[in-house]
Amino acid sequence: MKIISKTIIGLFVTASLVSCQDYLDVNDSPNNPTAESITPDLLLGGAISTPYANTLAANQLGNVMMNNWGSNVNAFTGGFDDEFRLNLTTTFYTTVWDNTYRGIATLRRISSSEEEVYDNHKAIATIVQSYYFQNLVDHYGDLPFENALQFGENYTPSYDDDMAIYRSLVEDLDNAIAMINDADDSDAAVGSEDVIFQGNMSKWVQFANTLKLRLLARQFTLAETDGATASYLAEEFADLELNFVNEDVTINPGYVNGAGKQNPYYATYGFDTEGNAVQNRNAIVAADYAVEFMQGQQPNNPNVTENIATGVFDSRVNAYYELIDNTEVVGVVQGANSDTSAEELSKFGTGLIIDSSQDGYLMLHAEILLLQAEAISRSYIPGDAKTKFQDAIRASYESLGLSSSSAESYITDSDSENLIGWDGSPNKIEAIMTQKWLATNGRTAQESWIEYRRTGFPNVPLAITAEKAEKPNRLLYPTSEYNTNAANVPQQSQSDAFDTAIFWDVN
Repeated sequence: MKIISKTIIGLFVTASLVSCQDYLDVNDSPNNPTAESITPDLLLGGAISTPYANTLAANQLGNVMMNNWGSNVNAFTGGFDDEFRLNLTTTFYTTVWDNTYRGIATLRRISSSEEEVYDNHKAIATIVQSYYFQNLVDHYGDLPFENALQFGENYTPSYDDDMAIYRSLVEDLDNAIAMINDADDSDAAVGSEDVIFQGNMSKWVQFANTLKLRLLARQFTLAETDGATASYLAEEFADLELNFVNEDVTINPGYVNGAGKQNPYYATYGFDTEGNAVQNRNAIVAADYAVEFMQGQQPNNPNVTENIATGVFDSRVNAYYELIDNTEVVGVVQGANSDTSAEELSKFGTGLIIDSSQDGYLMLHAEILLLQAEAISRSYIPGDAKTKFQDAIRASYESLGLSSSSAESYITDSDSENLIGWDGSPNKIEAIMTQKWLATNGRTAQESWIEYRRTGFPNVPLAITAEKAEKPNRLLYPTSEYNTNAANVPQQSQSDAFDTAIFWDVN
């Protein structure tokens, strides 16, 4: 008989759950002493590092919604209960909103600085805050943008239209690129305070171009039926510099095995400084659907009614999840109980949990290549879509520390198979999104969930305890907004999470 703890786990993320009043205005800088006395170069490192820790909640939500992660039903009860039931409320994953806004605050202060000698620093801050604002729009839609984070000038900012914010972010990225290109010897050099590209401004230009590509690609489906968007994309792609990041975009300010200094992902899902497993290490396990799919087998989830067994083994499964008795990965059906689950379930694998000093991931090279593959397949940019698609698989394997030979074997074996191979998939967009789901597992899964809402692919099943027929289209505005900005926040009911959508979601 299995022993089950009486502990009830709701949301597993334990970091950064404290609410903050008036965070959309920010009266005081999060970096003391006052920001007026600190130059952008001294603020930048912390301004870049702080928001990364706040991405963990969105990543976790993506992993649950895309059936990558399950609850360890052999040790805990109630794990991911709200997520599986699709019980979305104003308290559901509120850190995605609250902590992201707080994280953006210092970035906006830097980007709005009037000190001309720090143009490179201001450009970096603009690019990074664009990254986070897109994530906010993709989860919530309309939100405070132009008048938010005014530092004592406006405690109740108005809401901006989600499409308008997207278009503004593209303009902001153009301005950041111009600022970098126009910088001269009088501008302060960027050094170790840049914990992403270590002062390489050419790479910042590439990242800005890459984020522009993602902002534009998110509107591909809308452009199929909206002429104005189609015209907008045609104009933007005509001017888009096809100079994108060609590596994983990672962050590392110097993570070490010390209190408060570990990589936040490792500290949240791995081990503490003494080497003890944290609660999430034992509470979260592999979901059966993702495991069986990567093993080429038919998933056990009763909501899967079609045969999707590819017969192709994907070595990434052994990097994402640990092997039981060094032989196989074992997952749990989302929503199942201990009576119908295996005695041992796989936890996080060595591709995800490495050590305290591991890099944090903002954007995977595989995702960047798949964005290009989609843009090429839709005739927005020139190139060979199949090559980008298969290079994305190679990049995913490499990022996980898997051998190039295993990547080539998988590419060869999968190419003729539907869903995972280029030649074998009649629907190329479905194949691209399936490979994006496989590549972002564990690390940047929010992107896969967002893309699922845009395209409907891959068609991962609901948990067997789901109380709704479909996954939500968005998150609800958090309680903190209704408490501090009630005059402006749109009124919502729980049904709005399922009945209303982000502007690019037309499915």
